[in-house]
Amino acid sequence: MEFGMEPGKVMGVALDIIRKNYKHSTFEDVRVILEGVIAIPEEFVDHEVLGPIAELLIPEEEVENPEIPLNEIGVPYTVYGRDNIEQGAIDQMDIAVRLPVAVAGAIMPDSHQGYGLPIGGVLATNNVVIPYGVGVDIGCRMSLTIYDEKANYIDGNRGKLINVLKSETFFGKGVENDGILTEHEFLERKEFKDVKSIGSLKDIAWKQLGTSGGGNHFVDFGVVKITDPTNDFGLEVGEYVGVLTHSGSRGFGAKLANHYTNIAREKTPLPRHAQHLAWLDLNSEEGIEYWIAMNMAGDYAQACHDEMHRRISKELNLKPVAKIENHHNFAWKEKIDGKEVIVHRKGATPAGKGVLGIIPGSMISPGFIVRGRGVVDSISSASHGAGRAMSRTVARNTFTESSVNKLLKTHKVDLVGGGTDEAPLAYKNINEVMGYQDSLIDILGTFTPQVVRMADDDSDKRKY
Repeated sequence: MEFGMEPGKVMGVALDIIRKNYKHSTFEDVRVILEGVIAIPEEFVDHEVLGPIAELLIPEEEVENPEIPLNEIGVPYTVYGRDNIEQGAIDQMDIAVRLPVAVAGAIMPDSHQGYGLPIGGVLATNNVVIPYGVGVDIGCRMSLTIYDEKANYIDGNRGKLINVLKSETFFGKGVENDGILTEHEFLERKEFKDVKSIGSLKDIAWKQLGTSGGGNHFVDFGVVKITDPTNDFGLEVGEYVGVLTHSGSRGFGAKLANHYTNIAREKTPLPRHAQHLAWLDLNSEEGIEYWIAMNMAGDYAQACHDEMHRRISKELNLKPVAKIENHHNFAWKEKIDGKEVIVHRKGATPAGKGVLGIIPGSMISPGFIVRGRGVVDSISSASHGAGRAMSRTVARNTFTESSVNKLLKTHKVDLVGGGTDEAPLAYKNINEVMGYQDSLIDILGTFTPQVVRMADDDSDKRKY
């Protein structure tokens, strides 16, 4: 070893530079110079003479997380209502089932293109969770309260119901509640102290508790028609009054989703066309944290619905006799062929054997109260609604406010808020969608909207 260097390319380059540039220097002078380069090569990279030695001494950066390739062939998956689904959604599912962690897949008849998994996509994975497989609006869900009132209550109280929706519900991106709620058991959860990413969001969780988002989120008064005498609620066949809500975990869930999606993309880099499907291993610290955060966001979404229903019931002095609810943006630990897997339902309703759920239609078409059959090919899932037939932009360019109002009037629907992007005809035919999945669920009844509350389709009116 010479000048503190191992024999090899670096020594050869160093000796050549010394012969050309330091031939009149003493051995000791050269040794001191080279020891300096060896000790801190980064400081000599731009040196006119010693730079080439320094560059060879700096090791090439190792790529911590090399890109993970997709499988050439994906796991098989079932498509329900193929003729009713846009190609973009199928293309996204084709990519998702090629993930090396994919176990099984299915696509529901209301499906349309989204980010990562298509809306209406179901994917089972092996011990990993995909934040974008759950979706940004973690725990987005349906909640139906049925009251002991006959259907004619609505026509006799339309003005009152409209006023209650205006005073007791809060809609729009970033909107906050009215501050009346000063405490809630959810805000006392230990996760706010135990998990930093959750704790930093306690303030926004408090301010938005009991509120709804924009887009297709709604609170509807409508007619519940129980058609199956074997229903699980102990109700007689007949018509009742109900309030149906659709919303998720608000800013609380969105911030958690984005935070952990960024971590997932860093930890498991995928090809560009699949990067939204990056996952977190449930044996890793980040994966465990996300699972806790996801469940917190789901519980928060439920708390928001519960608060809306509590306020409405109290204001109207109505007695609830049944409640049905379900998430449709979430991940569950379930079993396929006896093995535990993580089932992501992004815009899909759980339909395990005996599991109850609600599949809404549009403002002018019925939603359906259903009981799952636990069909394996669908990964025990069903659609989460009618599904969009056209994008929001296309809908705004297709429908006018007057044409939407005329259609609503024909169906005896009063609308508070809303916009042409949510025009009923922007959605698929719910009866066709239900026909594609009649093997997956049993229908116990329907919910037909009569008084509808949605966010205004006007960003200038929203509180950010």
